[in-house]
Amino acid sequence: MRRLWLLFAQTVTVGLAFWFILTTLKPDWANNAWSIGHSAGPSPTFKIADTSVKSAAAQGSYRLAAQKAMPSVVNIYTSKEVQRSRNPLLNDPALRRFFGEQAGPRAERQSSLGSGVIVSPEGYILTNNHVVESADEIDVALADGRNVAAKVVGTDPETDLAVIKIDLQNLPAITLGHEDAAQVGDVVLAIGNPFGVGQTVTMGIVSALGRKNLTENAFQNFIQTDAAINPGNSGGALVDINGNLLGINTAIYSQTGGSVGIGFATPISTVKSVMESIITQGQVVRGWIGVEPQDITPELAESFGIKQKSGAIIAGVIRGGPADKAGMKPGDILVTIEGKPVTGTMEMMNLVAQLTPGNKAKITVLRNNQEPTLQILVGKRPPSRREE
Repeated sequence: MRRLWLLFAQTVTVGLAFWFILTTLKPDWANNAWSIGHSAGPSPTFKIADTSVKSAAAQGSYRLAAQKAMPSVVNIYTSKEVQRSRNPLLNDPALRRFFGEQAGPRAERQSSLGSGVIVSPEGYILTNNHVVESADEIDVALADGRNVAAKVVGTDPETDLAVIKIDLQNLPAITLGHEDAAQVGDVVLAIGNPFGVGQTVTMGIVSALGRKNLTENAFQNFIQTDAAINPGNSGGALVDINGNLLGINTAIYSQTGGSVGIGFATPISTVKSVMESIITQGQVVRGWIGVEPQDITPELAESFGIKQKSGAIIAGVIRGGPADKAGMKPGDILVTIEGKPVTGTMEMMNLVAQLTPGNKAKITVLRNNQEPTLQILVGKRPPSRREE
């Protein structure tokens, strides 16, 4: 009996040792052996990836927006001829008058690049004015590889926008977004041709709205974004996650010339009105009343004893202008224009610009604690210096 027990104990010990070695060196064999030995039990349930279902990464992708918008964004190449003196010192007009044109000027061609957005199937393309300004030749490269010459339909230096046209039909026009669609924190894509490397998509968010006093443009209401915008992106598209146009990339803030995460786009609200005016009339016609407005600051309000802490005050009235003829005076505070409240000088300029020249407009001012309403015959805004 003792011998049988000893034999049983040795057998169990050898079996356990063998099982330990097997599970350590060949765990898959052990699992197969375990499953075979328990084949009568229920099978475990495993999660297997379904290739027909988008992965989490794909669901978080913006490729559909890019695929929708990219065919509508074009690369623009311009060139113009400039006259330069053969002696670099004689490029200075004062020196040239003193020394004379000894060897005569030489002609040089300057090239630049930018981007544009197809806004209609008939070939109208929206871009920045500074992209095509003074250009002798404009070439457009479409996303499908075609290259075609373009001509300028009209420009608007005061918003730095321009419309050009190519002689092609059935083009992939971009879908315009809603005027109030952009909100701070929304994801946006910037599409353009930075540094001439080719069509590029960058991603960021809407950093701020209503940015002003950033450029020489008279009318400013920029969308600020941290989507990378670099030289060559000018005139390109800023789109939402559905591929709809929110603005035209116009400017960057940079001390190096490259993107530092502060870019600016002209919003679709401005783009629409300028684009429609240029296409239908060849130019943008704006209202004008002939005043010099100034923002009301807390300091200004305190010094003049004004209760109102914000808005626009009339600093000057152009003699003989529409406002002067209607009785507006320096020191008047603008309250409403055609019933719309005036919150500052930029708002005032935008409201006046929307008025139709030749029509009368009701403008309410605050004067000596009273609010008289003036009937002003709206004039046509004179061209800016850049347009002359």
